[in-house]
Amino acid sequence: MQPRWQIATDDDDWLARALAFVARAEVDTLAARGEFYIVLAGGGTPQRLYQALAGEAHDWPRWQVWYGDERCLPVAHPERNSQRAEAVWLRPVSLPRANNHPIPAELGAEAAAAAYDRQLQAVPTFDLVLLGLGEDGHTASLFPGQDLGTGPNAPAALPVFSAPKPPPERVSLSVRRLSDARRVLFLVTGTGKQTALANWRQGATIPAASIAPAAGVDVLLDRAAWPWKSVPTMG
Repeated sequence: MQPRWQIATDDDDWLARALAFVARAEVDTLAARGEFYIVLAGGGTPQRLYQALAGEAHDWPRWQVWYGDERCLPVAHPERNSQRAEAVWLRPVSLPRANNHPIPAELGAEAAAAAYDRQLQAVPTFDLVLLGLGEDGHTASLFPGQDLGTGPNAPAALPVFSAPKPPPERVSLSVRRLSDARRVLFLVTGTGKQTALANWRQGATIPAASIAPAAGVDVLLDRAAWPWKSVPTMG
């Protein structure tokens, strides 16, 4: 299934669309069942969304926050994905501590992946997975040429030992677990992503293209990231 390409007209439109997507997922989920299971993307692109969410009213006690990947760094290191999300969003809104589920990457890749895999055994299908896109086509910490965890029996979390970006040791949710989601939204900005997007749209085998939930994926990008002059009419 081809992704649904959502191309924003400007930065404000990109943020408005991202916020609306999250709000719609939350409302639909809480109307159907009691908790909203969301997976957060790391990196710099989602930070503007997280900061904006901190200024909105949501039913935070019914959110369960998980992470798509993490760097193997000390607990309070500012470059950890969990620390960045907590600083700009989760602490300001007073998300209940029990509802925040960071990857224990300080244990090292192997032990942390095993621990997170055990935690995720009791977690149902995710309601929303947020993901980024690297210039090489990676997403979360699933890099080209490495085990992506695509098989039906793949663990929920994978240790990563030779990431091409520092630090080399990381933990990532597998393709299988990231695909077990009702909605998946890729957040993409900047000209540096054009090659990866072109490869994806042309059917190349990149890690991001392996994420395949039953409902398909949405890709929200700005015009700078779109590698063609013509813009699809969808979205």
